[in-house]
Amino acid sequence: MKLDTIDLRILEAVQRDGRITKVALAEGVGLSPTPCWMRLRKLEKEGIVSGYHARVAVRRLAPVASVMMEVTLENHRQADFDRFERVVTSVPEITACWSVGGGVDYIVKTMAADIDAYQRLVDGLLDREIGIARISPISSPRR
Repeated sequence: MKLDTIDLRILEAVQRDGRITKVALAEGVGLSPTPCWMRLRKLEKEGIVSGYHARVAVRRLAPVASVMMEVTLENHRQADFDRFERVVTSVPEITACWSVGGGVDYIVKTMAADIDAYQRLVDGLLDREIGIARISPISSPRR
């Protein structure tokens, strides 16, 4: 599907606010509501807009420790990556995992009840003997 500038403005608007009204979206992109909404529906049908999501303030529900960590594997065969990724997808406290390069194999985002729970998660990963050479938390400013 070829996108024009109006399609790109629609995408920008719904990324900023997935609950934007038809009228506000149309005004923002310079179309009348019906053609604007038809374009959005086409973007959805083509899979360019794949869903709408809410940002949940988890800390308002319960105390939580969100920790990003770097993971380096001992070996770099495809089977080693596959084994690690299989385990990661089965651990509910791991909320995201990105394969990266440059000396680190993965960046992993975790959410645990507290730092002690995070440490138990790390210990559990190491105990599983899935080829992890090193796990290092990434320090970042608190938000």
